[in-house]
Order: sequence, then structure tokens, then C-alpha cells
Amino acid sequence: MQNQASAKLQDIDAITSGFAELDYICSRSIATALFIASNLGKPLLIEGPAGVGKTELANTMAAYVGLPMIRLQCYEGLDEAKALYEWRYAKQLLYTQILRDKIGEVLGDADTLKSSMARLHQHSDLFFSEQFVAPRPLLKALREEDGCVLLIDEIDKADHEFEAFLLEILSEYQVSIPELGTIKAKRRPFVFLTSNNSRELSDALKRRCLHLYVPFPEASLEQRIVRARVPEIADALMKQLVAFVQGVRELDLKKHPSVSETIDWARALMLLNASELDGDLVRETLNVILKFEEDITVVDRQALELVRQAEKAAPVSAA
Repeated sequence: MQNQASAKLQDIDAITSGFAELDYICSRSIATALFIASNLGKPLLIEGPAGVGKTELANTMAAYVGLPMIRLQCYEGLDEAKALYEWRYAKQLLYTQILRDKIGEVLGDADTLKSSMARLHQHSDLFFSEQFVAPRPLLKALREEDGCVLLIDEIDKADHEFEAFLLEILSEYQVSIPELGTIKAKRRPFVFLTSNNSRELSDALKRRCLHLYVPFPEASLEQRIVRARVPEIADALMKQLVAFVQGVRELDLKKHPSVSETIDWARALMLLNASELDGDLVRETLNVILKFEEDITVVDRQALELVRQAEKAAPVSAA
């Protein structure tokens, strides 16, 4: 299966068209980054504003190559017990009870303290064996027989210590566990890391990855994305709403509307049976693309001008 997955990543144009069939419209630069990262065996670090499709890129990659998707959501305080593995304490306690009940059989004919301790140590080693390990996303990814797509989402939310912990996995596709030794990936996973640039990532992590910055798309690409996700929308309305959103992103706002919010707005306008933008419709639905009241106030004041500019992109009479 891994060979079949790799075969799908040998041509940039094939990647572009294959992702388009899965309703992910990617630019040439994104397809090229996927091609290089997969063929060089390097993790891909994707940075850019929230909502431009970074996480969806990894999801689409998993669907395109036909491999399972394993996701690790990062947050402040994340440690290896939640990301890599933890011990099955209940199972260990059960084993302790069984060992205690069978202590006579375990010790057998041991007649000295030294020989008794040696017998017990043979069984105590089982406490920290793989049968008592509960794998978390990173260990699951390394154990996948046919490989997988591993998404380490929003790495910028994790601590610097967790970044350092990841370095062995990102460079060698293996991890060292004191009780178990070194566990190496059975098949090298396709690794994606995403960041919303909330903090600067370490040089050590960046050196191990191929970098891809995904900005807000230009109007023509955003139109293709909306068309792929909301195929029933009329051309004129689609061009108007994309032009409106592009204009909103030029304003000084706390949070600019993302591509996912553009898609949500297109669906909302279809639900309202809209055929074109107008001031009232825009004001009634600004909460779909803007998430802060102060941003809504700013855009509301300029709504009519933004609508007029949007109409120039696709006059209704030309629809």
C-alpha cells in the first residue's frame, strides 16, 4: 500500500488534479511542496493564517494516498504521556494481584533471598513491557504496518520542550522509550505540522522540515475553491462574495475572514436564496465571516462601498 501511495506522488500535475477531484483546490506551489516532501521523506511544516486549509490539506492527502489519518492536536502543556504513550495502570494492578496470588508458584524451590529476588525480577520486568502500553497518536503512527498520514496540528500552541521531544521523530522516524528501547517506524509516515504563527518555532524543528507558507488565496483561486465546495452557487454571486471578502481582508481587523468562512458564507447565501449581494443582506450575515463585534462594526460602516466594489467584479446583468 505504501508503494501505491508513493506512486501517486510522482507527478505534480497528477497531485493537483487528484486533490481537485477530492474538492481541494491547491496552487502549484502547494502541489510542488507535497511532491518534494514526499519524495525526499521530509516532514512538511505548513504555516499561515487560520482557516486557509492547512489541516484540510493533510486530510485530503490521507484520502488521496489511501492511508489512515492520525491527528495529534497540540496545546499548552502537552507532554509525551498524551502524545506518545502511557502505561495501562489498571492492567498493571491486575497483574500485581495475580502475581501476589501466585507468589508460591513464582518462587518455587528458591531457598535464599537472592534467588527469590531473582525470580521476582523476572516477572517484574513484564510490568514495563509493550502489553501494558497504551499507544497515543505518535506511537500509533510509528506502528502502522502500511504507513499513515500523521498530522501534528497547531504545533505553535505546544511548549518548546515538546518541540524538542519531537526532533527524533521528525528526523529519524523513531522514538526512544526508556523501558522499551528504540521504536522505529514500520513504514515512514507522511508527516504534516501546522502552525498559525502564534509564536516562533525553533530552528531545530524547522531544519528537519520542508517549509510551506499558505497565505489567503488570490481572488481567482478562492473562486475555484468556492466553486468546488458550493457547486450550485451562481457565477455572479460567487464572484461578488469573493470580491467582498477580498476587500474585507484589506481592512484593519482583529481577525480577517478565512477561506473556510468564505465557504460558509456562500452556503449561507444559498440557504437564503440570494442571487446577488446588497447592503441589507451583507449586514444580516456579517456574523458568518466575522467573529468579533468590533470587526463587524468596522465592516458594517463600509458595507455599501464594499458591495459596490464587489458588483464591479460580476455585474448581475452579466450573470
